[in-house]
Amino acid sequence: MMPRTAIAALCLTIAAAPACRRDRADAVSAPITTPAPVTSTSSDPSMAGMAGMPGMASMAHGNHNPKYGGTVLMNGDMHFEVVLNRDGNYHVYFSDAARNELPASMASGVTITVTRPGGTPEPVALKIDDTGESWVGQGTPVKDTDAMARIAYSFQGKPYWIDLPFSVQDAAAKAAQAGPGAAATPALPKK
Repeated sequence: MMPRTAIAALCLTIAAAPACRRDRADAVSAPITTPAPVTSTSSDPSMAGMAGMPGMASMAHGNHNPKYGGTVLMNGDMHFEVVLNRDGNYHVYFSDAARNELPASMASGVTITVTRPGGTPEPVALKIDDTGESWVGQGTPVKDTDAMARIAYSFQGKPYWIDLPFSVQDAAAKAAQAGPGAAATPALPKK
């Protein structure tokens, strides 16, 4: 039987893969660990609100190779890379459909809520870093292998969230250390 975190990571990988091949943002992301409804901008046919950017409608879709050692996710055609360090240091970077970096101010209210089995959720409010490139925050160290992170933000006034197991980030970090030949989507960790 597959561990719960492996199943959650597999669901995330399966859910994200088809959305990469769509010409417009009509995929709906769903949380990978809870059945609660997800609100998302991804059903907006104007490419998740990016229609005002020149060339977005015809732009080729970018890869999912992490630039910062994190995990690359999508909300419509907007990508975001989440870096969950076990020491409690967190970063979120936003990029467009072709993976060109976007200013952090494209999103608002970015939070990461860490949930440890049997523990109280720890909300971490992130702030835009001094360069304006990413959202950063500091929480308490995460040692539990089954810990989850809920990444939440608003884009053009519409809230969005997704859950990400820390075990997926651990695999992404190992792939990043392996170098350029490593897979963009890390293999699921085994228990």
